[in-house]
Amino acid sequence: MPQIVPSRWKTKFRHFLLDLDARIDSGLFSSGRGTRELWERYSTFMDRFYVGRWKRWVFIEPLSEMATIGLGGLILMLALAQPAFRETADEDWLKKSDLAVTFLDRYGNPIGSRGIKHNDSIPLEDFPDNLIKATLATEDRRFYDHFGIDIAGTARALVTNAQAGGVRQGGSSLTQQLAKNLFLSNERTIERKVNEAFLAIWLETRLTKNEILKLYLDRAYMGGGTFGVDGAAHFYFNKSARDVNLAEAAMLAGLFKAPTKYAPHINLPAARARANVVLDNLVDAGFMTEGQVFGARRNPAVAVDRRQEISPNYYLDWAFDEMRKLVDTFPKSYIERVFVVRTAIDMNVQRAAEAAVENQLRQFGRDYHATQAATVVSDLEGGVRAMVGGRDYGASQFNRAVDAMRQPGSSFKPYVYTTALLNGYKPTSIILDGPVCIGNWCPQNYGHSYSGNVTLTQAITRSINVVPVKISIALGKGAQNPAKAGRAKIVETARRFGIKAPLLDTPSLPIGSTEVTVLEHAVAYATFPNKGRSSTPHAVLEVRTGAGDLVWRFDRDGPKQLQAIPASVAADMASMMSHVVSEGTARRAALDGIPTAGKTGTTNAYRDAWFVGYTGNFSCAVWYGNDDYSPTNRMTGGSLPAQTWHDIMVAAHQGIEIKEIPGVGAGTKNPAAAASSVTAANAQDAKPGPPPVLTRRGADILLRVEKLLDDAGKTAGRTSSNEPLKPRASSALAFPESYASANDAADTKPMTSATTSATAPASRKN
Repeated sequence: MPQIVPSRWKTKFRHFLLDLDARIDSGLFSSGRGTRELWERYSTFMDRFYVGRWKRWVFIEPLSEMATIGLGGLILMLALAQPAFRETADEDWLKKSDLAVTFLDRYGNPIGSRGIKHNDSIPLEDFPDNLIKATLATEDRRFYDHFGIDIAGTARALVTNAQAGGVRQGGSSLTQQLAKNLFLSNERTIERKVNEAFLAIWLETRLTKNEILKLYLDRAYMGGGTFGVDGAAHFYFNKSARDVNLAEAAMLAGLFKAPTKYAPHINLPAARARANVVLDNLVDAGFMTEGQVFGARRNPAVAVDRRQEISPNYYLDWAFDEMRKLVDTFPKSYIERVFVVRTAIDMNVQRAAEAAVENQLRQFGRDYHATQAATVVSDLEGGVRAMVGGRDYGASQFNRAVDAMRQPGSSFKPYVYTTALLNGYKPTSIILDGPVCIGNWCPQNYGHSYSGNVTLTQAITRSINVVPVKISIALGKGAQNPAKAGRAKIVETARRFGIKAPLLDTPSLPIGSTEVTVLEHAVAYATFPNKGRSSTPHAVLEVRTGAGDLVWRFDRDGPKQLQAIPASVAADMASMMSHVVSEGTARRAALDGIPTAGKTGTTNAYRDAWFVGYTGNFSCAVWYGNDDYSPTNRMTGGSLPAQTWHDIMVAAHQGIEIKEIPGVGAGTKNPAAAASSVTAANAQDAKPGPPPVLTRRGADILLRVEKLLDDAGKTAGRTSSNEPLKPRASSALAFPESYASANDAADTKPMTSATTSATAPASRKN
């Protein structure tokens, strides 16, 4: 074969490679020689500065180490400062303020405020001299002498705290506190303290001392929802900060340390004691003499009594969170941060809800071992008319109506029955109430008994457990895993209603083992009387700027209602659920002359008790239980929750047009004659009363009383014809009539299982 590459080309390529290799070798040799010559020259030059013997160890080595450590420290400081400097990236950081909202009820009456509303209108020179001195004497006596960090004050605080074995003295300068107020949170972490120090130095380079002091007086939180000394002066003393006297200035200066602890409208003795400490500081700092503060000690400040000013705090907290999310949807060019918001709350209904919850817990909470409750009242458009997130906002700000995830028990079953109606079932469809198992999980009804063939209406009225489970299996018929496929359809229906909770897929999901919130549950039930249209729960109806300009309106800009289920299905469900109130487990919720429907719910070990119901006007959910998930004393959804729901809804329907529920019609009006002749037994049935359990100790007491009455009769020489009436430990006494009915007991029946799956949660009660 002829050669593809000519031989002369091969020769030239070989010569090229040899030339390249020679050039590389020459270059490396020349570079090495040049480097050696350069190093020799450098060494010769540096030898001129050589210091030996003792001078080297006294001067050179320490300076060298200091330079090395200093360079490393500088790099470390720059690294630590980066998070702090990022906080100042906003060029408008000085004018930037948090959201400030004034809330109105649905009729335009003020009900409270949330957020920070700054009042920078008072110049520093207009603040009283005693207020400035009290602030500096208490917070930072060396304010005008340090560079942002008071090293001497910090060291003194560390020594004092170490000697006391705890925090007795703060080490932060006033500038550091301002940096925290402007840029950081109140979390107690090393990172926050580091950022605070860097930001304090940064503030000192940007602002004068007077500007820093002015910002501190205007931006510090002072308790009672107020920010700045002027807002605090108006709140606590009904006067401007310009007009406060020495005693009032001392009380205001005492709030900087712990505004909630020393707020005079909450704890006046503590506030006065703290003000006395501020007066001591004024004397110790040399700002005033003992004679000058003597009058303030003898005549302490008197704060305005605001204990009677009741605000719907749980509702306002939730509405403020909603407003924060809403503002984030506004255009980025919109810089307004102060708003007036009209909400959906009805204060008459709110007060009725708070009173109903408190009354029931005060009367029966101890008997039932229940310590907390939550309720939400919603109109059919999703506007929340009332919200109670707990028994006492002052004791706990945790909103159980919005943030607590609790198992709904049988109150979840309407979503199951709705799914059944959507898939061809009718209210009159027959289901066999008999044994059923999913894997090794076998739910059972009360008393391990079954009712045989029942209609869907009868099943929901009696709160039967087996039927919803059988429906979930039937809904997935034809799938590889029918029970799982059926539960997926149930979850989809609940999503249409507006339930956004996780809804974990477990075999016991159809009988309420998953968790929901009171808010979502209440508004989801409004879908039934709203002809199948689901709504979004909301507090905000209208948003305006401080100047009154309309920014946002729910009916124009808010989410629209969705047709979750056909109106015919909603009507059928309302008809079925009305039997729960008229003849089932929730008879205490029945309203006189007002159509009512709903469903009770009681979870395993009586940890949660629910009643969720609705009329043609409103939907309302009521929950009772304990924060630590401890069991109650046999509380059921038909007891306190149903009675609380009744009391709230009676107030909610006062003075309004009563609307019918599609599928239910008009309510039943009790005859006036019957209402005027209520017997003691009926009165007992109208109130939940204590738990229907006669303890052994109670029985012993009744027997002793009976014996004492016998002995007293014999001692008085009574004949058999006039023996005193003896009390009997009858079933009517031990188990009130309102609890003895079979229908009401259906919601209290403990559900057991023959075997429990390792993957399935505990069995639920109805």
